[in-house]
Amino acid sequence: MNNFYLEVISLVERLHRQFLEVVKLELEGLRVHDINNVQAMMLFNIGDAEMTVGELTLRGCYLGSNVSYNVKKMVENGYLEHERSVHDRRSIHVRLTEKGGTLRDSLSAMHQRHGQMLSQATLSADDLQSTSVTLRRLERFWIRAADLVQRAPPQFDATAAETPRSGTSPNRGDLGPRVFSGN
Repeated sequence: MNNFYLEVISLVERLHRQFLEVVKLELEGLRVHDINNVQAMMLFNIGDAEMTVGELTLRGCYLGSNVSYNVKKMVENGYLEHERSVHDRRSIHVRLTEKGGTLRDSLSAMHQRHGQMLSQATLSADDLQSTSVTLRRLERFWIRAADLVQRAPPQFDATAAETPRSGTSPNRGDLGPRVFSGN
């Protein structure tokens, strides 16, 4: 079971990266060079809605990206409009401009093409539905696991990581392996 679990984790990440590569190629085909693949998917996820940057972060999967920075770049390049909330000045609302809507429509067309191509692949609607159910279960598991980790008392003594090994001196610049807490 553990090997399958680790394989699924790796596969989810690889699939996400592969999908972003497909989006990048689509942008190149459209001759769109002022927006990257992650930003394009943010536009797609905004759709016709108006939302806060925080809502956008929760709605999508933007591995290794700074959502605020990407929103700023999309505003600068004319894909998004933004304004501060009248009720909470810390909150910024974003929505697509006409240029952003045009690109979103192109991405929707890409998704429709992919949907039609699925019938030629060995994937059925039932396969996709089953995969979706499984991934949602895994998502709920990770949410519960994170909750349990936050409640559990720490199992690691950070002070032990600072203690030099036998026969070494911290002043000699020892570069041997150390145990780190990850914080």
